[in-house]
Amino acid sequence: MPARVRKIAIMGFRSVGKSSITIQFVENQFVDSYDPTIENMKIRGQDYQLDLIDTAGQDEYSLVPQSYIMNIDGYVLVYSVTSYKSLEVVKVIYEKLLDMTGKKQVPLVLVGNKTDLRMEREVSADEGKRLAEQWRAAFCETSAKENQKINELFTSVILEIEKSEGNNLQEKGSCILS
Repeated sequence: MPARVRKIAIMGFRSVGKSSITIQFVENQFVDSYDPTIENMKIRGQDYQLDLIDTAGQDEYSLVPQSYIMNIDGYVLVYSVTSYKSLEVVKVIYEKLLDMTGKKQVPLVLVGNKTDLRMEREVSADEGKRLAEQWRAAFCETSAKENQKINELFTSVILEIEKSEGNNLQEKGSCILS
């Protein structure tokens, strides 16, 4: 069976860890800068080639470029659990995505990153989970720095994409750190 190519846009407020999540997934390391890349993975016997589009940090005023909408199969919307503002920005990005795609729902995973910064947490896991349920999206809390739940996050987005295409591989998952 040939690999299914899936284009995934990783979006969120600046400094929430979008690039760190991508690098941790692709290179298994925590670094400060890198080039966007393609990663292969296998889920339930199906090979996938993931084309990861790591976007520049958005804020609530920036427009979501059309290039982040066209031919994108799924989205990873990242906020930092240490920044309530970053969660608010993700809500704005989500609304813009729906407006621009003209859809009621897009395949996505809502990600609360930086769980390693326990003492600085501003957004509870329950808040993130409730928002994801409201959007009918998967939810995940991660630590790119500690490589926690990174692979699960990308598995979740693939499953959301498959489900949106009518290939229901499993029920909505969540990869909350316990």
